[in-house]
Amino acid sequence: MGMIGEIANAEGGMEERGEVEEQKMLRKYTASAVPALNASAAAVVVGYALTSKKIKSFLQPKLERLARKKGILFVPIDPTRPLSDQGPFNIVLHKLSGKEWRHILEDYRQAHPEVNVLDPPDAIQHVHNRQSMLQDVADLNLSDPYGTVGVPKQLVIKMDPSSIPDEVNKAGLRLPIVAKPLVAKSHELSLAYDESSLQKLEPPLVLQEFINHGGVLFKVYVVGEAIKVVRRFSLPDVSKRELSKNFGVYHFPRVSCAAASADEADLDPGVAELPPGPLLERLARELRRRLGLRLFNLDIIREHGTQDNYYVIDINYFPECQNHLEKRGTWKLETLLLPLDVGSAMMEQKYYSDTSRQSLAVVFIIQKKNPVLDSVSAF
Repeated sequence: MGMIGEIANAEGGMEERGEVEEQKMLRKYTASAVPALNASAAAVVVGYALTSKKIKSFLQPKLERLARKKGILFVPIDPTRPLSDQGPFNIVLHKLSGKEWRHILEDYRQAHPEVNVLDPPDAIQHVHNRQSMLQDVADLNLSDPYGTVGVPKQLVIKMDPSSIPDEVNKAGLRLPIVAKPLVAKSHELSLAYDESSLQKLEPPLVLQEFINHGGVLFKVYVVGEAIKVVRRFSLPDVSKRELSKNFGVYHFPRVSCAAASADEADLDPGVAELPPGPLLERLARELRRRLGLRLFNLDIIREHGTQDNYYVIDINYFPECQNHLEKRGTWKLETLLLPLDVGSAMMEQKYYSDTSRQSLAVVFIIQKKNPVLDSVSAF
């Protein structure tokens, strides 16, 4: 893609001058005694409050250089100082946790409605709880000629593991059962094969009926109006014979992020085929509206043996797995905040902008590293 190439071939002198200018602007923003920077110095000023892990994975030097060339300045937010004393910002990008931070951000949003906050803290909190996370998908009950989208039958257990077998029977959940922590900060999951082993699970947790899906899930990245789909290996199918022979609880680490990409694997076409684009576009559009989020991803499975029965099994805000795709060498993904006029100008180059807000566009910049993968692009 042209823009990525520009970065790779940029002359060192230009980059050095840009870095000097950026440091000058950063000093003006971070020194409380110095008056705020004139708005004309940068087209868009993005204040970010992120964990050190997120800063490392998200704010790559290449991204910052590209942003600088487009008049976008990334400025760190100091969470120990009043937010209104920092900036001014056009956009606040955040992924910090804690009740105090949420209150600070909500107060700031009320005082500065002109600032675009990605995303509202209450909306983010909604998807941190697996009890409420999938409710909007269930309420949507999406069905059209391209397929149906639902959620697995699930049950919330907040205490008393000894009651789990009875609760599972009352809810009509069939074995095997997937168990996930109720709070979506942990990506670990367990698979319980028999009724007696359910008592070994540790609440609070969400129990989901396991659905055979060919051992492949689809990660759908939603960034504004843009979507991108990649295949990932998942838990293998469980046959009736295997279910009768296996007992106990099996624990799995971060399954969808730790597993290798399935984009280049030799898979059965019925398993490998991506969900229809129009179905995903409608799902993403409805969930953006219902969740009030613009940066999230969906984990979707297709019921094995069907062509069009899909289930959303997880929703993650501002996911950490984007950089893993780059490490696997399959896709180069960078998330960038662009002025709306820049985003609109890129539409013909297969860049996608979020036109729902006048102040910015959120865009995935995608560079295909392998021409073979053109056939699996969801755009």
